Amino acid sequence: MANMNFNTKFIPVTVDPDKIYDYSFAIIKEEMGEHSFTDEQWLVVRRVIHASADFELGRSMIFTPDAIEAGIQSILAGRHVVADVQMIESGSGRKRFQKHGGDLHCYIADEDVAKEAKAQGTTRAIISMQKATRLHEGGIYAIGNAPTALLELIRLMKEGEAKPDLIIGMPVGFVSAAESKAELAVLEGIPFITNAGRKGGSTVTVAALNAISIMADERAKETK
Repeated sequence: MANMNFNTKFIPVTVDPDKIYDYSFAIIKEEMGEHSFTDEQWLVVRRVIHASADFELGRSMIFTPDAIEAGIQSILAGRHVVADVQMIESGSGRKRFQKHGGDLHCYIADEDVAKEAKAQGTTRAIISMQKATRLHEGGIYAIGNAPTALLELIRLMKEGEAKPDLIIGMPVGFVSAAESKAELAVLEGIPFITNAGRKGGSTVTVAALNAISIMADERAKETK
């Protein structure tokens, strides 16, 4: 460990970033105990727990059987990623998408989105999903903040106007958050990752997205 004086009685186990990750994942594995997630799903769940320190949230996660593979294939095919809020855009390792030909986009702060939302008396999150589905075919939609974005995306899919490769839908909140995820959880024909209840957020959505993009990178290296 590096020689650092924090002027406290407590001395950190390590200040090595890689070792901190390793120790954290070891603690998560031990405290999580037995679970029913597959090996690949666990790589997503443990990052979500690492980002939130919330085992209840981790245990509540729901995957379609094809979700992770769909996400990996989408990234490797150079499809784009759409985020509902800029926190996801700034927190994601977008270089991992760019190296495969895709990128990460967030339209909620666009001037035309704000103008249209005001004209319609609706949320910018809803209009941003409409814009995204017009601009991009397939791709991954990462929704961690706005339940209205997730509900609108579901509506667009039901009406045949959108068909994402994968939805990571984990919005947080008290108004429509749990309900929007419940709607996603019964949606057929679309790979998704979500969780039950009010918990969620941009941080854990980023964690799930990053876990999948890291797996995509590893897959690309294996095939070279």
